[in-house]
Amino acid sequence: GRKARERVDTARQQVADLVAAPVKNVIFTGSGTEADNLALRGFQPRHLIVSGVEHGAVLAPALLLDAHATIVDVDAHGRMDLNSLEAALADGDGPALVSLMLANNETGVLEPVAEAAEIAHAHNALIHCDGIQGAGKIAMDINELGIDLLSLSAHKFGGPQGVGALVMREERMVLAQMVGGGQEMGRRSGTENVAGIAGFGAAARLARD
Repeated sequence: GRKARERVDTARQQVADLVAAPVKNVIFTGSGTEADNLALRGFQPRHLIVSGVEHGAVLAPALLLDAHATIVDVDAHGRMDLNSLEAALADGDGPALVSLMLANNETGVLEPVAEAAEIAHAHNALIHCDGIQGAGKIAMDINELGIDLLSLSAHKFGGPQGVGALVMREERMVLAQMVGGGQEMGRRSGTENVAGIAGFGAAARLARD
């Protein structure tokens, strides 16, 4: 048991190092999809604002959770229209959560995440980034990007399938969606996939190198 815990702790540090995040703010999940869902569900109630080109793992829960979720337009290149984001945040009533992917899974286009984060924070909103397609391919620093929440998936950069993570830039209270066992510091219950998590950590170390 201690050896298994040691492997999980090592992997948590390796994943944190990949994106320059505090190790205590890495929450292991069963997939990138679960990480996206935890980001959107774990910080309710908030008005959800997402780009029109997000993966279904973001669009589906956003529309399910918020009947009035705002879908922000993109330009001819598929990049979020920052003026439209500004308008959506200015028109909103109450706290918001913006979700914008880093790299599009169909076109490869890189989104203006850092700029969107500045706009979101100016309106006291949180910003979540689905970084699943970018991790391991481009340098990713959660602090330089200014994002509050980041989703990752191991198999997109050489790790095993069936393991992901939600990473927080700052420690925050998360409304757990899986409860009962108290794992992941009470933020995601369920027995950890130790082998998958160890592989995730190894892939993160190799990607960072």
